[in-house]
Amino acid sequence: MAEAERIIGTPDVGDDSQPESAGQPHGRRRIAALLVVALLAYLLDLGSKMLVVAKLEHQPPIEIIGDLLRFEAVRNAGAAFGFGEAFTIIFTFIAATVIVVIVRLARKLYSLPWAIALGLLLGGALGNLTDRIFRSPGVFRGAVVDFIAPSHFAVFNLADSAIVCGGILIVLLSFRGLDPDGTVHKD
Repeated sequence: MAEAERIIGTPDVGDDSQPESAGQPHGRRRIAALLVVALLAYLLDLGSKMLVVAKLEHQPPIEIIGDLLRFEAVRNAGAAFGFGEAFTIIFTFIAATVIVVIVRLARKLYSLPWAIALGLLLGGALGNLTDRIFRSPGVFRGAVVDFIAPSHFAVFNLADSAIVCGGILIVLLSFRGLDPDGTVHKD
């Protein structure tokens, strides 16, 4: 248990002689970590998409690792694997909802791994939401710019990667019994 607490961090709980706000700086650092990870994921995604649109769109794909991996500009109005192109407005609403949930959950955040996972989710959701809002064909119906094209797999972007990595980390933390508030469950 001590190892798990060392890894995820636990809420700082002040003793009776200290004011209740004694634990707040530790929680604020976790929120700051979440925001830094989200900003980094968002900026990397935004920058890569700007570069792809400027240099790769309407150009032949660039082979990175032979036939295994190439960069190819693709506009995706749907969800993963291009499914649901008629439901772009719903995906926009889902991304906005995820962002609101993460912001609300951040107030109870005392675990660094959870801060990283939620930061990845937040940055990825913001990256794809930015496309949905500002790219053609119009507000809340925009197509997401995808460009990472592995052989025999869907084309995706850095926001998608951040979302998947954050989701995997959340699953792993949940299996280990680690909660966002820093508590550890042994079952």
